[in-house]
Amino acid sequence: MSPPITSQSRYETVIGLEVHAQMRTRSKIFCGCATQFGAEANTQICPICAAFPGVLPVLNREVVNMAIKTGLAIQGQIRLLSEFSRKNYFYPDLPAGYQISQYELPIVEHGQLVIASPLDQGPKKIGITRIHMEVDAGKSLHEGIQGASWVDLNRTGTPLMEIVSEPDLRSAAEAGEYLKKLRAIVRYLGVCDGNMEEGSFRCDANVSIRLRGAPILGTRCELKNLNSIRNVMRAIDYEVERQIELIDNGDSVIQETRLWNADLNSSRAMRGKEDAHDYRYFPEPDLPPLRLTPERIAAVAATLPELPDAKAERFRTQYQLSDYDAGVLTASQELADYFEAVAQQAATLGQPNPKVAANWVMVELGGRLNKENWDIQQTPIPAHHLGQLVAMIQQGILSGKTAKELFEILFTEGGDPLQIVERKGLRQVTNSTAIEEAVDQVLAAHPEDVAQYHAGKTKVIGFLVGQIMKRTQGKANPALVNQLLQARLTRQE
Repeated sequence: MSPPITSQSRYETVIGLEVHAQMRTRSKIFCGCATQFGAEANTQICPICAAFPGVLPVLNREVVNMAIKTGLAIQGQIRLLSEFSRKNYFYPDLPAGYQISQYELPIVEHGQLVIASPLDQGPKKIGITRIHMEVDAGKSLHEGIQGASWVDLNRTGTPLMEIVSEPDLRSAAEAGEYLKKLRAIVRYLGVCDGNMEEGSFRCDANVSIRLRGAPILGTRCELKNLNSIRNVMRAIDYEVERQIELIDNGDSVIQETRLWNADLNSSRAMRGKEDAHDYRYFPEPDLPPLRLTPERIAAVAATLPELPDAKAERFRTQYQLSDYDAGVLTASQELADYFEAVAQQAATLGQPNPKVAANWVMVELGGRLNKENWDIQQTPIPAHHLGQLVAMIQQGILSGKTAKELFEILFTEGGDPLQIVERKGLRQVTNSTAIEEAVDQVLAAHPEDVAQYHAGKTKVIGFLVGQIMKRTQGKANPALVNQLLQARLTRQE
C-alpha cells in the first residue's frame, strides 16, 4: 500500500543561500583602518570608511587576491574585467547611505560546490552564481545605554565576499551540508575565519516552495539573523511549514524579508523584499574598473593549499581510511593537521596503524573536546603525545583500560606519556605466569560459572574474562587472557 500523500510530500522546497564572508585582511577594503574584532567601539574608523565628503577609496590588493583564491577553489570563472557599483539604500549603520559592491560585472561567476546530499544519498553539485566583493556595514547596538540605541562603525568598510548559490538546494539538511563545506573551504584558504557567532561568516536564506514537478519557482522569502548552521536549518524548516500552511489555507506567500528568532523558534516580517532595481545600482565613480591578467590569476592559483575534498581523497588512499573517517578528519585544516601529526608520531615509533590514530583523535579526543565545548586548537594534549599513546597501545605496553587512564591524565594534567606510564605502573601485564595465576584464582572463585561453560553456555566466558581483568586491575593483555583462559578450560574438560 502506498503511503498517504501529505502536504509536505506534495511540495518541493527550493533554497538559495547568500553567504557573506568577511575576509581576513589586516586592513579594510578601501582604507588602512584595522579589521580586528572586538575593539572598543568606534576606534577603528577614519574619514574614508566613515564616508566624509571628498574622500577617495583605494582598493586593497589582498582583498582581490582572496576573492580570486576563493573563486578558483569553487571552480569559478575569474573575470579579467570587473567593476564596482553603488548600491543605494539607507541603513543607520551605513555612513555613506550607499554600499560599494559589485553588480553586473562581479569578479567570479559560474562556480560549483559538491556536497553529500542527505536527500539523494550521494554527491550533488550546487551551482554558485557569483562571488562579488563589497564593503560591510557597521553595527547597530541596542544595549549599554538604557533606552537608547547607538552605532559602532568599526566594522564599516571591512571587506566582504558575497557568495551566492543557485536555487539548487532542496532541504534544510542540504543547506547545512553546503554551509559546512563552504565554511571549510574558506578556512582552508585562510580567507575567512568562518566564525558565525562573531558575524564573520553570515548567511541569508531565500526559501520558496512549489508543487512537485512545477516548472516555475514559487514566491521566495529571505531569512536573516542566522548566526549558526543549526539556526539556518531550523529557520528553513520553519519557513517551509509556514509557506505550506499559507498555500493550503488559500492564502499567498508575500515576497518579504523575515527576521529569525532562535529563542522563539519562529520568524517575523521585517520588511518587503527588495529587487535589484530598488537599489538603483550605478557604476562607482571613484573606482576604476578592475582589470586582471592571466599571470596574476596563475600566481594566486599557485598559492592554493590542499582543499578538503583533495585531502579527504589522500587520507583514504594514504591512510586507508573510510569515507566517513576521512570526511570527519578533514572537516577543518587544524583537525587534519593534528591527525597527521598523531599518525606520523606513531609511525616514527614503529607502529604505523592510522586507523587506531584516527579512532583516538575522533572518538576519545573528539568526545572529550565536545564535552568541554572546545575545538581542536584548544586541546591540552600535543599531537606527538597522543601519537606516543597510540604507539604504546600497538606495542602492547597499554591495555584499553590503562590507555584511557593515561589519556585522562594527559588531558587534565599533562606530562610525558612514557614517564606517566612508569610512575603510575600502567604497563600492561604480558607475563603469562602472572596471568595464569589470575586465571586459576578466578576459576576457583567461580565454580558455578565454570560448570555452566562446560554445560555449553559459552557466553559465560565474557564474565570470566572480566573478572580476570578486574583482578589484574585492567593491566593484563586481553588477547593473552583469552588464550590462557580457553586453554585452562579446555584442559578441565
